Amino acid sequence: MIVTQPPVTTHRFASFDGVEIAWAEIGEGRPVVLIHGYFSDAQTNWIKYGHAAKVAALGRRVIMPDLRAHGASARPHDAAAYPPDALAKDGMALIAHLGLTDYDLGGYSLGARTAVRMVTMGATPGRLVLSGMGLEGLLDTGRRAAHFRRILTNLGSFERGSPEWMAEAFLKTTGGDPVALLGILETFVDTSREELAGIRQPVLVLAGEEDDDNGSHAALANLLPDARLIETPGNHMSAVVKKELGDAIAGFLA
Repeated sequence: MIVTQPPVTTHRFASFDGVEIAWAEIGEGRPVVLIHGYFSDAQTNWIKYGHAAKVAALGRRVIMPDLRAHGASARPHDAAAYPPDALAKDGMALIAHLGLTDYDLGGYSLGARTAVRMVTMGATPGRLVLSGMGLEGLLDTGRRAAHFRRILTNLGSFERGSPEWMAEAFLKTTGGDPVALLGILETFVDTSREELAGIRQPVLVLAGEEDDDNGSHAALANLLPDARLIETPGNHMSAVVKKELGDAIAGFLA
């Protein structure tokens, strides 16, 4: 499916604690909120490789926030700006700001974890897309937090080609702020098996076939009451740049 890139508009609002959050929009119609991953932003995750355009082509309004400390959103260095579940609270604040009631919700990696936390807080999307996320990445956020804390506090020290070196290279391409991004790690909150088993929406669990960075996506799909599992080419870093990811999300939301 070849789609043209519709015009992108950028907007801003003050979140629950006054931190400025930016979001990009393309398309018109029933809304879908897509949340990017750690070190990334809406442009890199959703717009650059055409995924958002494919969803917009369905006749959808695609809303893509930049998480706090990422992209065009504010990047505070004050520890008080990173309370537990701050990202999910930002997501809930955006939905309230836009007055969304009938919408779908999805995310990649940290964005998927944020979407899950939003549902535990009472968000009511019609459908849910969890991409680049496995069961362990939701049950035990401390493992990934420790991995990224080690990267951010030892920049420039990793062997070329290692996972840490690759993550640092990606951080440089997106112009990330290491101090602000360290704060993000303090916002991580685990989700219980019981909470996950209570998610009643139809869920697309979507991941690269070589991606186990956040644990088992198959185990996550098995735990959710109404889930469809799709594996696409690539690993955690590469799956998001391939057309199959956008095709799968658009197919699920169509």
